[in-house]
Amino acid sequence: MPKMSTTKSWLFPPQTREVQFDEKWSFGGKKEKHCDPNDPDDERQGDNWDHVALDPEHRLVVSVIPGKRTEEKVQQLVEDFQQRTAGRLMNLMTSDEYPAYKTAILAAYSVVQEQPRTGRPGRPKKPRRVLPKKLKYATVHKERENGRVVKVTTRVVYGTLAAVVAALALSRVSSNVNTVFIERHNGSDRNRNRRKVRKTCCFSKDWEVHECMTYFTMYSYNFCWPVRTLRVQVGEKQYEQRTPAMAAGLADHIWTTKEWVTYPAVKRIRGR
Repeated sequence: MPKMSTTKSWLFPPQTREVQFDEKWSFGGKKEKHCDPNDPDDERQGDNWDHVALDPEHRLVVSVIPGKRTEEKVQQLVEDFQQRTAGRLMNLMTSDEYPAYKTAILAAYSVVQEQPRTGRPGRPKKPRRVLPKKLKYATVHKERENGRVVKVTTRVVYGTLAAVVAALALSRVSSNVNTVFIERHNGSDRNRNRRKVRKTCCFSKDWEVHECMTYFTMYSYNFCWPVRTLRVQVGEKQYEQRTPAMAAGLADHIWTTKEWVTYPAVKRIRGR
């Protein structure tokens, strides 16, 4: 087993500059149409969505929140992503048109701003939450015919069109607003976790086990799964394979599954 690095090169936060948000459907126990809303036992049955924040430049799964597709879960996802990236503003944030993201981004990244006094009689205006001017968020809208995408349009939600264009010019992977990288990862994760194949008898029978497997496959992928498009050339016809964690500065080698599973989540401080 390769020796673990003790350098700062693999410490958090990751070198994330962009993020794509999306949700991926799966289910546990039984399909949603067979669930009884009046049965407490069915509260943890049926649809289970992976709410995912992906770094497209490094193919890194930064955050994942499994559960019912609700605004609360989206809020948890965006807040978790904001914390894992040390609150930095991304060059660009993108998602589909699910309106919960607009609200969640506003709540996670806005700051309280005092309103100037007008000098007129009456109560002063209450402070309001405003977004930083450098925050940029755009959405993707897809039009389908007979199940196939025939047209894709984009919309700038936060920021300006000029700022988004400038962000795309700095991107290492995108020349236009898109969610293709997280959509591609959705397919990769379904392949790695058979519980999430759309038509399968391997679906999870237990809700907690399903969520545990979600965390396992999502985060082990970061450290243990080399991605072909992340490899770097080190010589003539020689390439170094890299995982998303290596590309994002969180690791300096490909971890084995055993190494990842047994690595302590919280380091002990000497003397405590």
